[in-house]
Amino acid sequence: MQTELRKEIQAKLKSMKGKPGFFYKNLVTKESFGYQEDLPFEAASVIKIPVLIEAFRQMEEGKVSTDQGFIIHKEDKLPSCGALTYLHDGISVTFLDLCVLMIILSDNTATNLLIRFLGMERINQTMRELGVKRTTVNRLLFDAEKAAAGIENYIVPQEIGMLLEQMENKTLISKEASSRMLEIMKNQRLNGKMPFFVTDGTKIAHKTGEDDGITHDVGIVYAKEPFIACFCSNEMDEPMFNRFIQDTTKKLIEAVK
Repeated sequence: MQTELRKEIQAKLKSMKGKPGFFYKNLVTKESFGYQEDLPFEAASVIKIPVLIEAFRQMEEGKVSTDQGFIIHKEDKLPSCGALTYLHDGISVTFLDLCVLMIILSDNTATNLLIRFLGMERINQTMRELGVKRTTVNRLLFDAEKAAAGIENYIVPQEIGMLLEQMENKTLISKEASSRMLEIMKNQRLNGKMPFFVTDGTKIAHKTGEDDGITHDVGIVYAKEPFIACFCSNEMDEPMFNRFIQDTTKKLIEAVK
């Protein structure tokens, strides 16, 4: 990558009010750089990546099957992102359906069902076994009591980047599990950030996250030289940082053409 572009990205991040973070790694040249990439950030929906990984680990070990059924009750339903909240009470979906909806539509109802089923401690234990030290699930989504007590879920840009690299190398859980997780992430429907200015057909396997003052997008960009990009922010002007994500992704793709 051109040194000028790296300096430009880091300078823009440094000038921002709030707490921005960024991690980049070219998967061909192995060049990497970042900004506050080793700091923890409130996770928003990017925490769904560790949940997905644990779901595939338990499928791999035979603890749950892809077609195991789950009934969605009224009390399971959460606001905002996803589809399940808006479907009829009592609808039956499979375990794999929950995984897909959690990622491609950021379905919050699916996410909490999966966290409860998989076990929060087990998700975190798997992260530690994978070498991820600070990315942690500490509470369910929309747990107002724990949120009020300051208990949050956390991600670290560099750690998420490491998980994505293992996924791309087909070494995360298993070759088949890695491939299936990437295919789910490539079908992402929330594409207003990294893919926004990508009009040449470049595929991006990614996961977004947002909340008040929080906007993230992390993933693998399948440019001529594929690369990982993890954009994270807390206490941020969200529209401003979203535009930074959009512009920077376009520049990073153009840099490896």
